[in-house]
Amino acid sequence: MAILENIRKRTTVLILIIGLALFAFVISGVFTSNDFSGGKVGSAVAEVNGEAISIDAFRRKVEQASRQYGPNFSSTQLVNKVFDQEVKSAILSQQFQDLGIDVESDQIIEFIKNTGYAQDPTFHDDNGVFNEEVFKRTIADWKETNPLAYDNWLNIENQIMQSAKEQMYYNLVKAGVGATLTEGQFDYKLANEKVDLQFVRIPYSSIPDSTVQVSKDEIKAYIKEHEDDFKQEEARDVRFVFFEEKPSLEDENAIKNAVTQLMEDSEEYNEDRDTTYTIAGFRNTKDMAAFLDRNSDTKFDTIYKAKAELPAVAADTLMALPVGAVYGPYRDGDSFKVSKIMDAKPNGSVKASHILIAYEGAERANPDIKRTKEEAAAEAKRLFAEAKKSGVEFTTLARENSDGPSAPRGGDLGYFQEGIMADEFNDFCFGNDVGDIGLVETQFGFHVIKIDDKRNLLQVATLSRAIEASEETINTLFTNATKFEMAAVDAEAENFDDIAKESELTVRPVNKLKAMDENLPGLSAQRSIVQWAFNEDTNVGDIKRFDLAEGYAIVQLTKMHKGGLMTSEDASPQVLPILRKKKKAERIIAENKGRNMDEVMANNGVTKSTATAVTRKSPTLAGAGREPMVVGTAFGLDEGQTSALIEGQSGVFMVTVTKKTPATELPNFSTFANTLTTNNRNAVNTSVYNALKEKAEIEDSRAIFY
Repeated sequence: MAILENIRKRTTVLILIIGLALFAFVISGVFTSNDFSGGKVGSAVAEVNGEAISIDAFRRKVEQASRQYGPNFSSTQLVNKVFDQEVKSAILSQQFQDLGIDVESDQIIEFIKNTGYAQDPTFHDDNGVFNEEVFKRTIADWKETNPLAYDNWLNIENQIMQSAKEQMYYNLVKAGVGATLTEGQFDYKLANEKVDLQFVRIPYSSIPDSTVQVSKDEIKAYIKEHEDDFKQEEARDVRFVFFEEKPSLEDENAIKNAVTQLMEDSEEYNEDRDTTYTIAGFRNTKDMAAFLDRNSDTKFDTIYKAKAELPAVAADTLMALPVGAVYGPYRDGDSFKVSKIMDAKPNGSVKASHILIAYEGAERANPDIKRTKEEAAAEAKRLFAEAKKSGVEFTTLARENSDGPSAPRGGDLGYFQEGIMADEFNDFCFGNDVGDIGLVETQFGFHVIKIDDKRNLLQVATLSRAIEASEETINTLFTNATKFEMAAVDAEAENFDDIAKESELTVRPVNKLKAMDENLPGLSAQRSIVQWAFNEDTNVGDIKRFDLAEGYAIVQLTKMHKGGLMTSEDASPQVLPILRKKKKAERIIAENKGRNMDEVMANNGVTKSTATAVTRKSPTLAGAGREPMVVGTAFGLDEGQTSALIEGQSGVFMVTVTKKTPATELPNFSTFANTLTTNNRNAVNTSVYNALKEKAEIEDSRAIFY
C-alpha cells in the first residue's frame, strides 16, 4: 500500500516521463524513417519522379511473370522485365493524370471488342458472337462464385485500362505529327538528286597512332564539351580465378576401366557356400534390361533406331556390325559407352509420299468432299498414270491434287516403321523398292504412293557411365582453391595476378559490371558475385571465395566506377580515337594546303577513285564507306568544280564533281509527305516514351532487394 501511495503522489512526474518517452519514440521514428505501420521508406523498389513503386506489389508482379514465362527467363531477367514495365507504367500514368486521360466502362468494352478477349467463347452468345451483356454477367458471376477468376480479371482489367489510356495518349500525340508538302519534296530530292564525282582520299591510317599525342587535359576538355555522350551508370570491375570441378585424367581412365571390366564375365566367391559363381558381363548377359538397371546410367532402350538416331561418334561402326557384336568402350560427350547390337531390321524404316483421293463417306474425309467412290477411283487411276510418266514431279502432283494433310509438303509422310500405316498402305511400302509407285485403297480413300527411301534399323543396348570427378579430385580442388585464397588475401591487392601466375592459373577480368547484371564471362549466371561487388562493405582490393555448382571462384574487386560523368580514364578508350583522328585530319590538311588534286595524289601516294549516282540519303563512296560530310560538300559544288580538303570519316578527301543529275520534277509531293507522316507517327510510341524516360528522375533500388 505504501508503494501505491508513493506512486499517487508522483502522478504528475510519471505522466511527464511517459509523455517524454512517447515524444522520443515519435521523433525516433522520424529520424529512422519508420512509419507507424512498421514499414520503411526504403521499402520501395524504385521512385519515379517522386512516386514510389512498392516492393511488395513489385514482388507479386514478378511472381505472376514467373508463372507466365516459366523457365525461359532467369529470376534477374524477370525482375528487369517487370521493372521496365513498372517504370513505363508510372511515367505514363503521371502523364495521364496531368492530362486528365481516363477510361470509362463502356470504353473498356469497346477496347475488348478489338482484342483477343473478344474471341474467348466465355463471352460469346448462342451464335458464337461476343456479347457485351454476356461479358458483364460472366464477370459479375465470377465475383460471387469464383474469387480466383475474378481477381485474375481485375488484373487483366487494369492492364486493359492501361493499354487503352496509352492508346488514347499516343493518338493525341500522333494527331499533332505530320509532314508538309515541302518536307515531302525535300525528302524526295534527298533520295533522287544524284551526283557523280572523282575523289582522292588520304586515310587516317597513313599516320601511325603512336605519332599522335593526346593529353589528359584534352580528353577532359572533350568530355566536358560532350557531357551527354559520356554519362555512365555505377559499375564495378572485378577479376577472378576459377577452380573448375571437372574430372582429372585419372578419373577418366578409372571410368573407362570400370566400363571395360563390366564387358566380360567375372567370378564371385560365396564364403557361406564355399562356391565361386560366374557373373555374366555385358557381352554375355541373358537379361540385358536387368544388367543395365544394375550397372549403367542409362536403361535398355528397346526401340529400333536408324543411323541418324545413334551416337554420331559410333554410328558408322554400329551400322556395320552384325547382331550380337559389341563395340567399345568409346567416348560420347561426357560418358564412356559400350554398345551391343541386339537385333537388326534391314529396310525397317520407309520414307514415302502419297496422293490421297478421298470420297464422300470415307473415314476422316473432309465434309466438303462430295465425289463418289467411283469418281475417286477414276481420279486416282488418272493421277497414278500421270505420276509414272517420265519427268513428272510427284511432289507437284501431290501438292495440287491430294486431299490429305500432307499435301502442302508435296505428300511427304516422312519415315515410318511397320504397323504404323493402314495394312494395304503398309504392305505396298514394305514390299516394294525405293522409287516404286503404286495405287492402293484403304478406308481413307485411294492412295497413289511413291517410295522415297528406306533405312536399316538397329536395336542397340548401351552400357553408359558418366565421366565425373572423383572425391579425391574434388578434395584436391578445394585444397588448391583455399591455398590460393589465403595467399591472395595475405598479399598486397595488386599481387593477385602474380600469385595466380606462380600457380599457373588464369586470371579473368570483368569490367563495368552493372548493379543488375548476373552473367560473368566464363561463370554464367552468378548474381551473388555482382551483389558482393556492389555491397557497401566491399572495398577495392577485397577478395572473396564463392562456392559454385561447377567449382570455386576467387574474386577480387579491382575498381569502382561512380555513376554520372565518366572520368578521363574511363572515357579514354572512346575519346582517344576521336581526338587522334581530329589531329591527324589537321596534320593532313596542313601538309596539303594549297595543293591541287594531282599534287595531293603525288605527295601522298594515293590514287583517284570515282563514285556514280550518289545521293544525300545514301552517302556511300565505293572503297571509302559512308561519308556524309564529303557527299554533302559535293552537292554544294557545281559541275567541274573541285573542293578544298574535307575532313571525312575515314580520311581527308578532295572531290571533283563530274556530273549532277537533278531529280525528275513531279506535279505534287503528297505521296512522299504521306509516307513521312506515316513513318513519323509509327515512331511516336517509342520516341515519346524514351523522351519522357530520359527526362524522368528514376531512383533504382533493385540491387538492394535482388
